[in-house]
Amino acid sequence: MPAKKPLKKAVLPVAGLGTRFLPATKVMAKEMLPVVDKPLIQYAVEEARAAGIEEFCFVTGRGKVMLVDQFDVAVELERTLTERGKQKELDMLHAQAMQPGSIITTRQQVPLGLGHAIWCARAFIGDDPFAILLPDDLMQCEVSCTKQLADAYNETGGNVVAVEEVPREIVNRYGVIDPGATTGKLVEVKGLVEKPPVEQAPSNLTVIGRYVLMPEVIGHLAKMERGAGNEIQLTDSMAKLIGTQPFHGVLYEGKRFDCGDKAGYLEAQVAFALARPDMAPAMRGILQRYS
Repeated sequence: MPAKKPLKKAVLPVAGLGTRFLPATKVMAKEMLPVVDKPLIQYAVEEARAAGIEEFCFVTGRGKVMLVDQFDVAVELERTLTERGKQKELDMLHAQAMQPGSIITTRQQVPLGLGHAIWCARAFIGDDPFAILLPDDLMQCEVSCTKQLADAYNETGGNVVAVEEVPREIVNRYGVIDPGATTGKLVEVKGLVEKPPVEQAPSNLTVIGRYVLMPEVIGHLAKMERGAGNEIQLTDSMAKLIGTQPFHGVLYEGKRFDCGDKAGYLEAQVAFALARPDMAPAMRGILQRYS
């Protein structure tokens, strides 16, 4: 078996319009919506960096330059903070700084699905393994969810997806795995199906917005085959790798918040505030007043 290539690249599909959050997302990218005091895109990038990721590709759409600006040097802001002696804020900005050249963007000109978005990053991916993070899925984990997948990739040498159990009656909203043997947190993936009818779903183990995939998936995506919703589904091309490469699900340890949904976004505000010593007392007081 050839030596595993190190996992250093991540693709973040961020071209969506965020229509469920209008009017907030009329001029602001939905991935810039803050949870407490940090935008969703920054949580995703920091999670990936904790897994050793060094290169990022944002698959964007029109009007989304703010996403890259978030990781750029803010010269005027830093000058003002220096003049005002706000060293704590300066240190925070410097700690979050990215290496020059570590973020590139590419455009998904037409909304043809997640698979199409990943195909748009094909030049960035090249012949390397790569992670995918969907910023709408905000993860609260002691060990970065992407790090958990990276560890599984280093162990298995193949494709890895984060999976979680959901009530069977809602499996038709997700990609669902056909599970094989389970070893600890690793579940063999024998099959994958996108948004199956409830009665036809092979399990209630669903794929969430964290993946580590081998570059061979691009060849299948390039065929532009339409799937569920008449879109180019990533799940369909991933399924074609099964049997030719190792493929596993990871029953990750942690909690996911669906920040593409208003209720999930509000719950994330509560959970992340309660997890911070500087915010927890205030949040507990707010909850008591409204309970």
